[in-house]
Amino acid sequence: MSDLKTALIVIDVQESFRHRPYFTPVGLDAYLERQQALIDGAKTAGIPVVQIFHVEDQGPFALASGHVVPLAPLAIAPDAVFHKRRHSALVGTGLDVWLTSHGIGRLVVSGIRTEQCCETTTRHASDLGYKVDFCTEATHSFPMTDAAGRVWSPAEIAARTELVLAGRFARIVTVAEALGSLPARIAA
Repeated sequence: MSDLKTALIVIDVQESFRHRPYFTPVGLDAYLERQQALIDGAKTAGIPVVQIFHVEDQGPFALASGHVVPLAPLAIAPDAVFHKRRHSALVGTGLDVWLTSHGIGRLVVSGIRTEQCCETTTRHASDLGYKVDFCTEATHSFPMTDAAGRVWSPAEIAARTELVLAGRFARIVTVAEALGSLPARIAA
């Protein structure tokens, strides 16, 4: 267990994605179960849960769309909510100030998309000096096609993300490992 105060970061788990052309429900239910387990475990341990929403001026990521809400059926009662307009949740959101003011030195990163906002936030947090646990099984993505026409599955994308983050920017953890690293809540 780490002596650093920890926060769980839940990135872009929002209904907006259901309104993108690349959205597919494949693997979504299993991901949401793992994400929920991580949220519930953090709450039980007394670890702050921080929810990040991606916002844009127009389309399904615009606040006016009504889709910038938690992806159903996720149940989350965050300790803080931030809106971001960039890939990293640490750019222009005030998240770093909030983390610093709460004495947070370690982050558990989870959310949607594995290779995009989750990976970018992880790299940025590491560069700022945070210890980061990247909980790959509590991240989700969608198939992507590269310039040569090869379709990359979410599992392949996750494996590539783990490869480039492990040991350099983050410790790669399962939900069980992330929860096992959280301090036990002391009964009052």
